[in-house]
Amino acid sequence: MMTCMILVIMRMKVISKKRLELSQAIVSLTDSIRKKKECRSCDFYQSLQNENELCLIEEWDTMENFKAHLNSELFKVFRGAMTLLEKPCEGMFYNVIPLEGMAELMEGFWQEKRSHNKPVDNNIYKEEIPL
Repeated sequence: MMTCMILVIMRMKVISKKRLELSQAIVSLTDSIRKKKECRSCDFYQSLQNENELCLIEEWDTMENFKAHLNSELFKVFRGAMTLLEKPCEGMFYNVIPLEGMAELMEGFWQEKRSHNKPVDNNIYKEEIPL
C-alpha cells in the first residue's frame, strides 16, 4: 500500500509596515508546528523579488493529520496573523505520491508501453512518438 504525503503551499502578500510583525509570528509558529510528529517539514520563505511576498510550505504525513492541524490552536493563531495581509492568503494543497509509490503505480503503465515498443538493447526500449 502506498503512503501519500500532503503538501501545503500558502502564499501571502503582507502589508509592508506589518512584514516584520507577521514574519516573527509565523517563525514562532513554524517552530511549534515542526515539533509535531505528524508534520514532516514546515518552512517559511520570503521572495527575493518582492520582500512583502511570503510563503509557508508544510508537509504532513496524512490528510487526517493535516485536517487536525487546521483545527488546532496553532492554526487559530496563524489565521489571526492573516489580518496583517494586504490580500487573502493563497492556499494550495497537494496529495503527493513518494517516488517509491510512483514505481508501484507506474509498473502497469511501463509494462504496457514496453509491449508496444521494440527493444533496442536488453532492457532499454525505444519510444515511438508520432509527430
